Amino acid sequence: MKLLQGTVDVLILKTLSHGPMHGYGVSAWIRRRTEGELGLEDAALYQALHRLERKGWIEAEWGLSENKRRAKYYQINDRGRQELHSGESLWRRYAVAVHKVLETS
Repeated sequence: MKLLQGTVDVLILKTLSHGPMHGYGVSAWIRRRTEGELGLEDAALYQALHRLERKGWIEAEWGLSENKRRAKYYQINDRGRQELHSGESLWRRYAVAVHKVLETS
């Protein structure tokens, strides 16, 4: 399923709120959590991670992945948590409003 504009940042921030992860880990977590319904293409994922890093919402450092390969690990910071809180609130209100329209007989 294609992601709606504006959802990628919130999904990534929410994923990173569970702990530091490398890019593949972020993508896999979202795929698992949505039972395969949502997925991020590599290009979109890494563009979003770099954008969030430039905005100062996440930080990154190099480390070793589970298979002993170099990987960049991303972690949400305090500014990112503030943005996540705002984004979650907005998306919950949006989802409720859409649900009201779809449930109309």
